[in-house]
Amino acid sequence: MRARASLTFRQLLPNLVTILGMCAGLSAIRYTFDARFELAAALIIIAALLDGVDGLLARKLGAASSFGAELDSFSDFVSFGVAPGVLVFGYALAGPMAGIGWVFVLVFTVCACLRLARFNISRDKPDGPGMRHFVGVPAPAGAMLGLLPVFAGLAGLIDASTIPVLVAVYLGGVGVLMISRLPTPSLKAVRVAQENVVWVLLGAAVFVGLLFLRSWVTLVIADLIYLGLLGWLALRHMRRKKAP
Repeated sequence: MRARASLTFRQLLPNLVTILGMCAGLSAIRYTFDARFELAAALIIIAALLDGVDGLLARKLGAASSFGAELDSFSDFVSFGVAPGVLVFGYALAGPMAGIGWVFVLVFTVCACLRLARFNISRDKPDGPGMRHFVGVPAPAGAMLGLLPVFAGLAGLIDASTIPVLVAVYLGGVGVLMISRLPTPSLKAVRVAQENVVWVLLGAAVFVGLLFLRSWVTLVIADLIYLGLLGWLALRHMRRKKAP
């Protein structure tokens, strides 16, 4: 009789982290229904952090597998496609314009699904996403951008529920960015000169400190900086396409 294959806990650990991230995304949906929007937004952020950890663990522990890659993709769809759309809808769109708002939520969610599908089929290509740059905004970054109206509302900067049309169009626009052909930065490809490492570490410490002090304002600023970077990259990309 053939012995059954067994896995060590080390091999299972990345998948366990992925499951935790999926649970965080699902819980964000649940707390959106309870109108506990701060907790829901925080859970999506936790899911994004766990999404970065599971891949790193898989590579460092030599536990990468096709099963883990597919599981990660399903988790990303729940946490960065479904959960942000539901949260934005519950926070800003569930009013007189709920019908139109829901259409744009569907656009955002479907775009996240298409973005992940495109990433999956190009994962193993030599010039695929993750090597030099991403093609389109990655799903976790898209989720953070999509939540900008929620972050701004929780920071007391705007009342997103009073501008549902703008919020809906913005959410759909973020979805389009995810399926666009725009080259976007990949942290894996970033190289930091040795003399600048200390400044990068200091900047990271300042960012984390600000997250604890003024979480929502810090996330709004981070989103705006990323949007500015995308705008600059889009202009550069257009100039290169026009160049002879």
